[in-house]
Amino acid sequence: MERMIFVNLPVADLDAANTFYTGLGFSINESFSDNSTTCIKVSEQIFVMLLVRGRFADFINGEIAAPDTTETLLALSAQSREEVDRLVAAALANGGKPWKPAMDEGPMYGHSFADPDGHVWEVMYMDMSAMEGPDSQN
Repeated sequence: MERMIFVNLPVADLDAANTFYTGLGFSINESFSDNSTTCIKVSEQIFVMLLVRGRFADFINGEIAAPDTTETLLALSAQSREEVDRLVAAALANGGKPWKPAMDEGPMYGHSFADPDGHVWEVMYMDMSAMEGPDSQN
């Protein structure tokens, strides 16, 4: 069974968040969207549910994390180094902010950004063939 993941994120401005995420090349699933929630389709198994802060509060106990705190790190795989760079450039062009410098550790390459609400995304490419080493080819 393939599992799906629904990442729920509180947002201050739903229109700005929609513009940001569609600017990354992701689509909106209108069936699960309304005036307080947008379902962003990242892939067949990954969805980001953007909820205005008041609607997000309906689903939790306690307080929503303050916008200037990092409550989680979200990581997304990429097919190449170029895709990492393209997604980060698209994020910055659509209202995102740089988070940490690019990380280049041979077969692993990643970069990161924060969305307009401060949610941190890391985009990682891993060259699995370079990670296997000579002993794994027997």
